[in-house]
Amino acid sequence: MKAIVYEEYGPPGVLEVRDLEKPAPGSGELLIRNQASPVSFGDLIARNIRSLPADQFYMPSILRMVTRLALGYRKPKKNILGSEFCGVVEATGNNVTRFKKGDQVFGYVGMNFGAYAEYLCVPETGIVALKPEKMTFEEAAAVPYGAVIARNLLAKVKILPGQKVLVNGASGAIGSAMVQLAKNCGAEVTGVCGAAGLAYVKQLGADHVIDYRTEDFTQKGETYDLIVDILGKSSFSRCKKALTPRGVYFLASFKMKPVLQMMWTSLFGSQKVICAFASENVDDLNFVKDLVEAGKYKSIIDRCFPMQQAAEAHRYVESGQKKGNVVILMEGIK
Repeated sequence: MKAIVYEEYGPPGVLEVRDLEKPAPGSGELLIRNQASPVSFGDLIARNIRSLPADQFYMPSILRMVTRLALGYRKPKKNILGSEFCGVVEATGNNVTRFKKGDQVFGYVGMNFGAYAEYLCVPETGIVALKPEKMTFEEAAAVPYGAVIARNLLAKVKILPGQKVLVNGASGAIGSAMVQLAKNCGAEVTGVCGAAGLAYVKQLGADHVIDYRTEDFTQKGETYDLIVDILGKSSFSRCKKALTPRGVYFLASFKMKPVLQMMWTSLFGSQKVICAFASENVDDLNFVKDLVEAGKYKSIIDRCFPMQQAAEAHRYVESGQKKGNVVILMEGIK
């Protein structure tokens, strides 16, 4: 099979296509002929983790070291990136009961990676589900990561119909899922992102969009019941006046200072800071799949690249100009 591999950390040019041995499914595993995998934020981080500045790793410093060790301190332990996939079950291992050969499936393998390849094996009990019939392979491949993380995080705060929600970082995988899930809860949603993503976020259903380069949402005089900060680019001190008296400042990525603020606001004051890690489970993926089938959740593709142009795909995403999902197509896609 063909796969996109990297043997060292660095810029997009470290990615190259090679011929590797086709894997075989073990007990309880599915062998999937992969059709598409998006370029995710996690792929960019993993590819360049050795040179990544500390201020661009949006989690506590100790987790940066843990991540370095997990990925490989000097060189990658896992040579195939790609955390999301969509394809067709080609074979099943012993004891598989939920899926059969020929099923079209999509899913998320997280830091196990391996989806930048024509074939991959995933456990039947992992985050894998039948592909939404209303989506193409490319569209479905771009759903799992953002949808699973966003739904799990939003379960930690109750959004009520009519509430005003602002998503800071609305054009990324998690942010775009947050926009759609909040809208499905009946909220009035404002999306904040760069100019390139404004039309995209509006297409997703945001009621209002703000270009962070030209406007500061904390200075507009609007207040929100919930401000979701995807990459911790703002701060509680800046956002306090943009929150309602009982508003919540919610961080999906955070350093230690917001954790201390969370502890403080849990005891004092009516406004709250919440820092949360997401767990990953297939129920969240199936929930969003049902929204897709009901016409209440969409995936918008900006560009698709063949495997041989994986480096170009990464460069395009890093340029900040993407207007939706960027997907790598595997060989033989139908």
